[in-house]
Amino acid sequence: MKFQLNSEFAPMGDQPQAIEDLVDSIEKGNKFQTLLGVTGSGKTFTMANVIQKLQIPTIIMTHNKTLAAQLYHEFKQFFPNNHVEYFISYYDYYQPEAYIPRQDLFIEKDSSINDELERLRLSATASLLDYDDVIIIASVSANYGLGNPVEFKKMISKIGVGDEINQREYLLRLVDMGYKRNDKFFDRGDIRVKGEVVEIFPAYWEDKAVRVEFFGDEIERIVIFDYLTGEILDKPEEITIYAANNFVVETEKMGKICNQIEEELDERLAFYESNNQLVEAARLKQRIEFDLEMLRATGSCKGIENYSRYLAGKKPGETPYSLLDYFKMKDDKDFLVIVDESHVSLSQFRGMYAGDRSRKEVLVEYGFRLPSALDNRPLMIDEYLNITDKFLFVSATPNDFEMENSKVIAEQIVRPTGLLDPTIEIFPIENQVQKLFDEAKKVIEAGDRVLVTTLTKKMSEELQKYYLSLGMKVKYLHSDIDAIERNEIIRGLRTGEFDMLIGINLLREGLDLPEVALVAILDADKEGFLRSETALIQTMGRAARNVNGRVLIFADKMTGSLERAIGTSNDRREKQEQYNKEHGITPKSVARKIDETLRNEDPAELLRQKKEKLNKMPPEAKKDLIKELTVKMQGAAKQLDFEEAARLRDEISKIRSL
Repeated sequence: MKFQLNSEFAPMGDQPQAIEDLVDSIEKGNKFQTLLGVTGSGKTFTMANVIQKLQIPTIIMTHNKTLAAQLYHEFKQFFPNNHVEYFISYYDYYQPEAYIPRQDLFIEKDSSINDELERLRLSATASLLDYDDVIIIASVSANYGLGNPVEFKKMISKIGVGDEINQREYLLRLVDMGYKRNDKFFDRGDIRVKGEVVEIFPAYWEDKAVRVEFFGDEIERIVIFDYLTGEILDKPEEITIYAANNFVVETEKMGKICNQIEEELDERLAFYESNNQLVEAARLKQRIEFDLEMLRATGSCKGIENYSRYLAGKKPGETPYSLLDYFKMKDDKDFLVIVDESHVSLSQFRGMYAGDRSRKEVLVEYGFRLPSALDNRPLMIDEYLNITDKFLFVSATPNDFEMENSKVIAEQIVRPTGLLDPTIEIFPIENQVQKLFDEAKKVIEAGDRVLVTTLTKKMSEELQKYYLSLGMKVKYLHSDIDAIERNEIIRGLRTGEFDMLIGINLLREGLDLPEVALVAILDADKEGFLRSETALIQTMGRAARNVNGRVLIFADKMTGSLERAIGTSNDRREKQEQYNKEHGITPKSVARKIDETLRNEDPAELLRQKKEKLNKMPPEAKKDLIKELTVKMQGAAKQLDFEEAARLRDEISKIRSL
């Protein structure tokens, strides 16, 4: 068996039936199926069992990096002998290029790439081409354009002991593959030469490098060594080196690509000139000719992804290549897509295309980009859902799409631990801050933790200040915090560095926090996105991994969402109690090691770098940007899109504070 699940536990409760139903449905050829599992019911373990039984490569996609990191570590533990990979955006900070016509303001693309995340992405694509036992945990980044997998597979160097090859030719081949010579500081993506010895640090390896020893034009020995200590780890007879990035193409092809870009440039310039748009024509000519010069000289340029249509050999408007296309390089081309927290993830996948398109259309209209840049885009939802014939949606609160299109909906209500849905207590909003403080003190004294969700950023900040003044150890998790630092804050809550975590919309899906015994929902009767039935059920579920789990709801009236959410939770609790009684099960809290964080770099340093990037923007440009964002914020509020309005408000505050 290719996939070997490693766990001391066997499926329990509703898990065996759910696993059987899902596997049977997929094997029968049903395209969509759903796992409706309550929080803490072991949905991740069920997913792992489904993968083991199906024995096919799998990609697990989710909507945020925090949950992706958690899933990555869990599946690394479930499948220690298989290739579990991690694919999220490699940017610590990313400001896309944009143009605001009313202000005549062009915002240059600015970004900070995390080298470790870039390595993990390359490792994922290389593993897909090398192995059959691959599980990839991915964020929405997997839906964005990527280089042609056929070209990526061609751009390899496969050598063996005894092969006849000229050392200079071999070095030129590595340079074509995106590697650069660096004899002083050896790092990922580098090669260095010492006489007849060539050393290569594959861009997708973490701490190993390759030494190729020549004797004349013959390869005498291949060694894999620890790049830091020099210790020899292996002496393979042959080895395959993959390209240093996903957008590399062969040198002679790059010449043809540049000619195609030139042809499009000429057509676009003729269009501008015929419409007397001389400024746009001059702007585009200068930018594209500079990019062409860089492409011909180095094989790359800033913003090379804007030419992805040509690099990938696609036609105008054709579906771009993405990570999902690398799965199709397998001989059987059979793979499974699992969408975790599908009620949020699918909505996010659905909305990515329109936002990306509107920004780029302005850039194209005003001469900052060629029309072909529009083809550097994320997948549309229909393209995504047609990428394979095997989908598994996973959620505690599936949306209508999942429920209506799934042939099988496997319910997982009973928890293997015997834990029940938390008890729910309702209090009036008056004096909610003091009441919460009194209840939280009891929970903290018992050694447990508290989560609090508010409606506004200001409320969260003021609540944090107030509780800190009363001597409580509390932190506020807000939208300005990077993914890695967010992981550290969640880890701090679990380890007891502080006892209460306050947030707005960051505490709902996928946070596995068994130490949390109390969840408080303030202003719960304010009907809307943050207090919808789905949001309420997800939030209440954060207390479902602790045997003492309780939910405090502060509301002056019973809304429809509240009534349905409380009814659903009580029905589930009744079913769970009945199961425990029939099987003699005593509930016990979930036990989980605290080692589920990706620690790539110092979070404080990452945050400092992000602020430094924003500070580079001139004061006048900042003012103009604030004005434009304010208009957008007010427009979003008028359209009742309060989540987007809140995001824009936070972005404005962030820019002002800097």
